[in-house]
Amino acid sequence: LLLLFLWGRPGPPGAPKSPRSPPGGPRLLPAQLLQLAQDAEAELRLQRELLLQIQRLSHGRRRRTPKPPQGAAVTVTAAATTEEPPVIPVLVLACDRSSVRRCLDKLLRYRPSARRFPVIVSQDCGHAETAAVIASYGAAVAHIRQPDLSDVAVPPEHRKFQGYYKISRHYRWALGQVFRTFRYRAAIVVEDDLEVAPDFFEYFQAVLPILQGDPSLWCASAWNDNGKEGLVDTGRAELLYRTDFFPGLGWLLLAELWDELEPKWPAAFWDDWMRQPEQRRGRSCVRPEVSRTVTFGRKGVSHGQFFDQYLKFIKLNERFVPFTQLDLSYLRKEQYEPSFLRQVYSAPEVKLEQLQKEAGEGLGAVRLQYRGRDSFKALAKALGLMDDLKSGVPRAGYRGVVSFVCRGRRVFLAPPSDWTGYDPSWS
Repeated sequence: LLLLFLWGRPGPPGAPKSPRSPPGGPRLLPAQLLQLAQDAEAELRLQRELLLQIQRLSHGRRRRTPKPPQGAAVTVTAAATTEEPPVIPVLVLACDRSSVRRCLDKLLRYRPSARRFPVIVSQDCGHAETAAVIASYGAAVAHIRQPDLSDVAVPPEHRKFQGYYKISRHYRWALGQVFRTFRYRAAIVVEDDLEVAPDFFEYFQAVLPILQGDPSLWCASAWNDNGKEGLVDTGRAELLYRTDFFPGLGWLLLAELWDELEPKWPAAFWDDWMRQPEQRRGRSCVRPEVSRTVTFGRKGVSHGQFFDQYLKFIKLNERFVPFTQLDLSYLRKEQYEPSFLRQVYSAPEVKLEQLQKEAGEGLGAVRLQYRGRDSFKALAKALGLMDDLKSGVPRAGYRGVVSFVCRGRRVFLAPPSDWTGYDPSWS
């Protein structure tokens, strides 16, 4: 705008007059500058609206009950001492899927409060059609854009994995915005190809205090890797477990964990990096019996790996469970571990053939024992479980035990009772 002003300003007295510009010459410059100014103004307006929304949400978080005047009598009631539920933003990682609408529609449909669960969509890739879909939600979601869209320098042997490097860069930037710029204390992370269950928000609101109070936990996930229909008890949708396997696919983390992870965040393959002993450090996640997310994204950087065999069969919970009204203290390690192991190793041991032959309805829990990597993989494959291991940890496993349902009967696929820990060489 200043340049436009100077362009039209007359020169000083006595200064030689410039000859008229030829057609197509500098006369086009003011129009180009005007267009740039309009674009900049539109972007500033968008950023201002976003910042105002974040400011309103932050103000809501900081509100406190005013102190009574000195000398005033104070009557303590349950209502006065009840704290407001915490604000937990949902960070949606998006790129070039216009089907993000399916994800956002369910999030906005099921969230109980816009103030307590603000939705922040972080977009990579610069895909115009996806950006238009996100923008169509207006103030219902906050739309932020990853600024660095350049290719990532990768080792020659990883050239075909360029997409994984970009995803890891996007995660680092987006989580940095949530915890550093917006200064939230916890966040739920989902990707643009996830659909959520009706009690998705209820679940995370209930497990947050458990996560905050138990240092042996480092995340809570909405996902059960072995959550195919027939492998879960849909009538016990309230069941929650601890797992040593990082599930992802809709997960809650605290700002303190990001403080720990950010300085060493990997260049690529961030989810498998999370499963390494150096990051997990003996900690577990909470996961449900019946998944609170399903993925509909067959197309992606993984080219549908596992989708046709496992992921498209995951059962999404349909029955609302009032988790915030339940006592979840059993998930704390000092209570959970001895109770879980007692349940596992008191169950009678059976062979695979016996398990597959007997009808399980109404029968008690049983234990199927494996004694090595090949034994585990063979049994898992025969039962329809995911048989891959990451850093030696089986999917959905806790202390080497995988809990699932077979023909209506609870089964524990377990190592011997003298199990001493995971062997990373099993991967």
